[in-house]
Amino acid sequence: MLLSACSSPDADDVLVDPDAPVVAFYGDSYALGTGASDLANRWSTVICADRGWTEFNPSVNGLGFVNNRASQNLPEQIVAQDPDLVFVTMGLNDNFSYVRAGTGIRDRIAADFAYLTSELPDARVIVVEPFWYTDARPESVQIIIDWVREAADAIGADWIPGASRWIEGHPEWMATDGLHPNDAGYAEMARRMDAELAQLGL
Repeated sequence: MLLSACSSPDADDVLVDPDAPVVAFYGDSYALGTGASDLANRWSTVICADRGWTEFNPSVNGLGFVNNRASQNLPEQIVAQDPDLVFVTMGLNDNFSYVRAGTGIRDRIAADFAYLTSELPDARVIVVEPFWYTDARPESVQIIIDWVREAADAIGADWIPGASRWIEGHPEWMATDGLHPNDAGYAEMARRMDAELAQLGL
């Protein structure tokens, strides 16, 4: 059986295929699946189910490289799982800390990436261009994208470009809160991610 860790990564009542690759997601609400009618509809779970991957997804609403990090240490949780593949889909929420944190965000990105690669030397890391949720884009969006790309290149990670615009211009793909994708939005994200992963041979 496929384990989707979802919002309860400590669940131990589901059998896991011991031969399935373990895939971890370091992300915020857009990886957690906030806005979906069911977590089975979030893009991370869709791509894992399609590929027979074991999903470990401890992603947290509002999390960023600096945003809301005081009580959260997802990189340590991910390292403890010894995954075969790590997706990093962070950066959206750091836009709300950009004026306060500035280049501290850049330093934290580099530190997180260095930690993951030093602790998981055999894991493949896929870094996704930080998602964005409105057609209007503050200057910080591109700055943070560039910092994430720079850090991804520094560790030799795979890079998936363009994700900040995947649901741009489609209000019908947004949940009623206006902040998160709905099922249709996550389906589009899964479709786009699937195409990118196919190009990476996954």
